[in-house]
Amino acid sequence: MTLELRNVSKVVDGVPHIHPTNLTLNKGTMNVLLGPTLSGKTSLMRLMAGLDMPTTGQVFWQGEDVTGMRVQDRKVAMVYQQFINYPSMTVYDNIASPLRLMGKSKAEIDAAVRKSADLMQLSAMLDRKPLELSGGQQQRCALARALVKDAGLVLLDEPLANLDYKLREELRVEIPKIFEEAGSIFVYATTEPEEALLLGGNTAALWQGEVRQFGLTPDVYRQPADATTARVFSDPPMNFLKVSKAGGTITFGDAQSAAATGPLATLADGQYLAGFRPNHVELQGQVGTALTFATKLNVTELTGSETFIHLDHHGDSWVGLVHGIHDLELGAALDVHIDPRHIYIFSETGDLVAPAAYAMAA
Repeated sequence: MTLELRNVSKVVDGVPHIHPTNLTLNKGTMNVLLGPTLSGKTSLMRLMAGLDMPTTGQVFWQGEDVTGMRVQDRKVAMVYQQFINYPSMTVYDNIASPLRLMGKSKAEIDAAVRKSADLMQLSAMLDRKPLELSGGQQQRCALARALVKDAGLVLLDEPLANLDYKLREELRVEIPKIFEEAGSIFVYATTEPEEALLLGGNTAALWQGEVRQFGLTPDVYRQPADATTARVFSDPPMNFLKVSKAGGTITFGDAQSAAATGPLATLADGQYLAGFRPNHVELQGQVGTALTFATKLNVTELTGSETFIHLDHHGDSWVGLVHGIHDLELGAALDVHIDPRHIYIFSETGDLVAPAAYAMAA
């Protein structure tokens, strides 16, 4: 069982919403569409489902061209960010509704509903109405109705975005286990890199309607193909600065120089773009190994156990995420430190030249 997009694009009023895309998704896989708002996640899902016709290209399901096939005739289920349940029906009847439309027998419906409800931990709530449930339980009801259809393709468009933090965390852990049992192709859209990492499977990094990279989620995270993918798969986004390499020396944007050690030693002489994630910014570096940058502290944000520090490095805006609560003076000079093993090197056009050493060892 496969879903294949061949050179699929979508142009609306002359504006590309989805650039030509080639993508193959296999049976029993979790596939995450990761990107910021308006990056094309929902547009790509609608093309997969058959809700929209592509401007160019074809959609194949199990080797059959289904590009012109109505969505009603495809084995597709979709769950949206908003809870979509019938308020006058019980949970049981909500889950059973698509099966009744399909003309299934009473016995088939009952067995399928109870199996789906059990997967979603709703067995004790089948007689309740949706408004008698918590937000998380209502979304589980919507998910159960999608699963009960035994659809080959299940599309989840930011299904946890409207839930509170605790419920999101619970469902993020449960969803991969539930879907592993179902055996369908699952496509899950999110704006959050952390969610993609928790869900695992494969990740497609989207930016302005273009799939920049697709592969196993840990691989896309550790070895982004380009600076755009690295920016998408980092929250807050990856920090960057211009660097140049000459002989055994690497010079940073403010003319600060350091020995080109570790992965930097093998670079050819030239101009590059260095990138590092916020969680690799340190306030106390290891003497003799860490690179030190003189910055100005603009803003701090306390999260309880961590502190976000917003920095200005000679015109470059950086964000650091450091452990603990730090009482720092706004506007003051602040030295921050970066372990060279955590630095990615990109070409001036943004292509990955050298992954961080820690990523290669992971």
